[in-house]
Amino acid sequence: HQPFLDNAIKETQFKLKALDKGVTTHVGLYSKKYDSIDAIPENARTVIPNDPVNQGRALLLLQQAKLISLKAPNNHLSNLQDIVSNPKKLKFIEVEGPQTARAVDDADLVFSYPHYLRLAKTIDPNDALILDDNTNTLYSILFVVRDDYQQQHPEKAAQLEKFIKIYQTSDKVKQTLNSEIGEKLWFPGWK
Repeated sequence: HQPFLDNAIKETQFKLKALDKGVTTHVGLYSKKYDSIDAIPENARTVIPNDPVNQGRALLLLQQAKLISLKAPNNHLSNLQDIVSNPKKLKFIEVEGPQTARAVDDADLVFSYPHYLRLAKTIDPNDALILDDNTNTLYSILFVVRDDYQQQHPEKAAQLEKFIKIYQTSDKVKQTLNSEIGEKLWFPGWK
């Protein structure tokens, strides 16, 4: 997604650009121990990603759930130091993004992407205590190329653009996304 790409470019100086958007997946807060956000206890062990972009998204979702408040309430790059209110005194555990799905068995509350959970088979991705209310395509998966790709490889670029168009309009792709991600857990980022 765009925040991840922006961060990667900043850190690596790679010359990349987004050619177009793919799907946008919702993210959720999950628990095997509690059946609602209100049931989350004080000092709950809360797993979030350790990378700056996904940690910011996790904190925004925790704020949406009214479990924390952030200094800048709409900053997708917020980090743990930006928390200004944590009334339940959540204890944060930072892990690599894909490992969030594995933490569901041990932690009280876990931020994760549905596709990580589906692959790990730890909890049904549809069983989120709360999903983000994000309909912003800022988090859409991107088709990324080098800055000069279209000029250097016009024939391949045309093929890639055709592929993207098929991806965005194909009923077969939509059916696959529904079965692999979950019908209510994604939306088209290109619309």
